[in-house]
Amino acid sequence: MSDTELLAQRFEEHRPRLRAVARRMLGSPAEAEDAVQDTWLRLSRVDAEGIDNLPGWLTTTVGRVCLDRLGSSASRHEQSADVVADEPGRADPDEVDPEREALLTESVGRALDVVLRTLGPTERLVFVLHDMFAVSFDELAPVVDRSPAAVRQVASRARRRVQSGPAAPETDPARQRGIVEAFLAASREGRFDDLLTLLDPHVVLRFDAAAVRRGGTDAAHGSAVVAAFFSGRAQGAVPAVVDAAPGAAVVLDGRVHIVLSFVVTDRIIGIEVVADPAQIAALDLVVG
Repeated sequence: MSDTELLAQRFEEHRPRLRAVARRMLGSPAEAEDAVQDTWLRLSRVDAEGIDNLPGWLTTTVGRVCLDRLGSSASRHEQSADVVADEPGRADPDEVDPEREALLTESVGRALDVVLRTLGPTERLVFVLHDMFAVSFDELAPVVDRSPAAVRQVASRARRRVQSGPAAPETDPARQRGIVEAFLAASREGRFDDLLTLLDPHVVLRFDAAAVRRGGTDAAHGSAVVAAFFSGRAQGAVPAVVDAAPGAAVVLDGRVHIVLSFVVTDRIIGIEVVADPAQIAALDLVVG
């Protein structure tokens, strides 16, 4: 086996971890795979024999790749439906409902993903690598071009923001649907105050590239901004289920043109707008 093949084999052993880091950073399975591939390309161009700690080098490198992507205006963000987060254990394991557990796990992952998106790129990188993947402040310092002490402060600030985010995902499908339907009705009728009531103060609204071309923006943050955007809109939107999450679809002439998916706790904390036909076709979509 050649040196290149041996290096590729070692890289593949770390791929799942690198993919997990990238998904938390970028929120998109497709972009995460691209970031992991970029990391492999960077590894293949250096002298691997000179790397003392390959796992650490790969983790910080994929983080740097993700940081570059987050800083690029061309970066698109897709809601990841398969990021897993842990739920606190129950007192009686015999009471576990597998279907409800699956819904809660997915909801927690979605909620955390939305909260992470409220962080700036550097805060997100530091929080993900240090708090979630145990990368030391000394290792992170050169990645973000700051001292270890400054990185520690960034991590502390990011941690406070994450901990103040929503912590109790709504898992009752009927209640989720009711919140989304109330939001759509308030949007159609231009009831700005009702929209504010239904939106979390730190709600995040994101559009795919196709939706941006139709008049959206790359992202919007905060209930007032998101309520203002939706007030008087959603005229053609009908409730839907999008990848097992509450959502809506705009259907014209029998064809779905736009899909909206929502992350719901006691209020709406995240909205994704997808207009790319290929992305829509890939969704598990039930309209009505």
